[in-house]
Amino acid sequence: MTRVVAFLRAINVGGHVVKKEQLLKAFESAGFRDATPYKQAGNVIFESDDADLDGARVRIEKKLRSSLGYDVEVFVRSIPDLRRLVEKEPRAKADVMSSLVTFLPSSTPNPLPRLPIVIPKSTAEVVSSTRREAFSLTHVMGEGGLPNQFLESQLKAKTTTRNMNVIREIVKKFG
Repeated sequence: MTRVVAFLRAINVGGHVVKKEQLLKAFESAGFRDATPYKQAGNVIFESDDADLDGARVRIEKKLRSSLGYDVEVFVRSIPDLRRLVEKEPRAKADVMSSLVTFLPSSTPNPLPRLPIVIPKSTAEVVSSTRREAFSLTHVMGEGGLPNQFLESQLKAKTTTRNMNVIREIVKKFG
């Protein structure tokens, strides 16, 4: 049994409203146990017998499509994966407002630009990346959504971003 986290992209935006019960029922009917949202509907912690996280992602996306009637991109990570992210997190400088992680699709179609890079018309910057995640720092209020938009435009693919504080909380509470 593995504890896993599904990060759902834009689950309650664009006129779509998903109730907690509906979301948890979708996870249960997909064969997962003990599903619980954390902080918001877009973070769902659950138990899985499936060691293949990509297979779990596909099952969740199919179940959400059939139960909600629209596509939801899902990014799945194990608690040990998230623990490694916390360890890899770039050290923030004193002027940093927030440290963010953007989850990338399993097959990134386009390469990231040379990093670090300041996001145009802002002070936010993408500072490092792995094959599956990119780390960003923001310096002023209101820049939290910029890394996701920028990375999606660069990669021509859907991504989802979370504050590293949430990732640390998930690791502490569920790890």
